Amino acid sequence: ATSGRDKSLSCTQEDRAFSTLLVNVSGKFFEYTLKGEISPGKVHSVEQSDMLRKVTFDPEVFFNILLPPIIFHAGYSLKKRHFFRNLGSILAYAFLGTAVSCFIIGNLMYGVVKLMKIVGQLSDKFYYTDCLFFGAIISATDPVTVLAIFNELHADVDLYALLFGESVLNDAVAIVLSSSIVAYQPAGLNTHAFDAAAFFKSVGIFLGIFSGSFTMGAVTGVVTADVTKFTKLHCFPLLETALFFLMSWSTFLLAEACGFTGVVAVLFCGITQAHYTYNNLSVESRSRTKQLFEVLHFLAENFIFSYMGLALFTFQKHVFSPVFIIGAFVAIFLGRAAHIYPLSFFLNLGRRHKIGWNFQHMMMFAGLRGAMAFALAIRDTASYARQMMFTTTLLIVVFTVWIIGGGTTPMLSWLNIRSVDSAGGNRTKQESAWLFRLWYSFDHNYLKPILTHSGPPLTTTLPAWCGLLARCLTSPQVYDNQEPLREEDSDFILTEGDLTLTYGDSTVTANGSSGSHTASTSLEGGRRTKSSSEEALERDLGMGGQKVSSRGTRLVFPLDDNA
Repeated sequence: ATSGRDKSLSCTQEDRAFSTLLVNVSGKFFEYTLKGEISPGKVHSVEQSDMLRKVTFDPEVFFNILLPPIIFHAGYSLKKRHFFRNLGSILAYAFLGTAVSCFIIGNLMYGVVKLMKIVGQLSDKFYYTDCLFFGAIISATDPVTVLAIFNELHADVDLYALLFGESVLNDAVAIVLSSSIVAYQPAGLNTHAFDAAAFFKSVGIFLGIFSGSFTMGAVTGVVTADVTKFTKLHCFPLLETALFFLMSWSTFLLAEACGFTGVVAVLFCGITQAHYTYNNLSVESRSRTKQLFEVLHFLAENFIFSYMGLALFTFQKHVFSPVFIIGAFVAIFLGRAAHIYPLSFFLNLGRRHKIGWNFQHMMMFAGLRGAMAFALAIRDTASYARQMMFTTTLLIVVFTVWIIGGGTTPMLSWLNIRSVDSAGGNRTKQESAWLFRLWYSFDHNYLKPILTHSGPPLTTTLPAWCGLLARCLTSPQVYDNQEPLREEDSDFILTEGDLTLTYGDSTVTANGSSGSHTASTSLEGGRRTKSSSEEALERDLGMGGQKVSSRGTRLVFPLDDNA
């Protein structure tokens, strides 16, 4: 037998099994792939095992084929208005919360492993890095059942945004975090001891992979937006839809080829496509792309959950450990509580619209585990520790989805979280993060005009010496006002201070005080003036399907509430 380095080996001298074996027989090389160890008592049941293997999919199928449509749909269907209004809180829950949860679960499970070793229930090696890896994969929440019920009952939009935003981003964080833990390799003989250099190297790998995947996804989305803007693809809706799909899928392939994480890149590609490219698509392509990715997401997620039930009975390497399983349930409960409640307390110090105790309890309750945790766990089941992790993860996913997911409606009633309707216009005056207010201004004045047919002309926002470039990049529709601004999925954010909309020489001011406001707009060469009270203005803000827009304005506020 020879390894990949053409070194002769004795099979009895090797403590680990090679996944691929090259055998040299009279100058001819044969490649064999390891499928697993067969115990002496099961040698005669190889045919039955072979049948079970036929209904077992390659784990990479889940990660490379089934997960991308699920993650892309999450980004593409993101309700940006409420997402960005709670952006700071969502980022805190997704990044800090996932990291805190990972380390708390990892340390608690390391204590459980030590206990198992003492009582004699640990039959093989289980290192601290394995516990951290389990903490990373089990920290990926997937409250698909809860969010479906929220959507059906029209539950509070801020609670929906917090849960949905956290679950979308923390999936990405969990993927990269687990990869960084696997990459932790201290120098020296003890490869599982703490090493500061290896730790900081893992942190660097985390930041590098995440930022690289983010950039890859955003750049692909921007390229697609420019292609759909500066070409006549909207005249060929079927070709436009196909190109949109292929460009989005290529994000995953490009990221994987460059050494980044394709699933993370697809997420940010979906967010970018929804924010920019969607506005450039024809009416047919908008409907087709929404329905296409919704169907792919539905099929992929249902297939994964169906396969979970199958794997519970057909997986041949289950390691059921009652102590580890009970410890894992306790650890994920404590890990969820340790980042929801403390982070909510600190976030409420800076929020005008506080995250109430009932919201915090619901977020704590809704920390289901789903497709992402399962896909990360099944990706590597070679060692004893990984097999025990997979079995425990499978049981946790089944329990949380069926038991906790089924208790969502009673929990909403018990916590007195009432349904809200789309007429809640007063919520449009909630504050947004100061960082996002800066981003929104930059995005509206520069990026939207460059990448879409909406926004103010660049000739009014760029310096005079950029006049030629501004005229080339600005869509003719903005100059001629030949078609309404297409921003059905745009993010309408009101700032804390006064808002002034300038229309030529007149302004509309909304500052929270009573009084009348005057708007003067140009329409077909004439000028029309409309006066209204503050109540009428706020009533107009709550009306979906209308937009306040004008040629040459510095700020354009889309008022469609279907985002």
